Amino acid sequence: MSPVVEVAEIKVNDPAGFEAAVVAARPWFLAAEGCLDLALHRVVETPDTYRLLVKWRRIEDHMVAFRASEGFQKWRALASPYFASPPVVTHSAAICL
Repeated sequence: MSPVVEVAEIKVNDPAGFEAAVVAARPWFLAAEGCLDLALHRVVETPDTYRLLVKWRRIEDHMVAFRASEGFQKWRALASPYFASPPVVTHSAAICL
């Protein structure tokens, strides 16, 4: 079974503050059950837009375990003040290379 990649597209009102929030929240993601990796990308064409890429062992590790965790609550408390609009979240899995 292929890992699942969560892609959260997030428009922010303070890029520096948001980036600092992601750095601070990184340990909570990486400590979460089934979290395999985390990366933050800034969209070149629209610098107030980011893509948070989180690799999960299974979708349930994100949607059930992490979302019910204290780490998720801490992440949202840190990051949500910088959201210009609600994040758009999708999940994907590799089918071939």
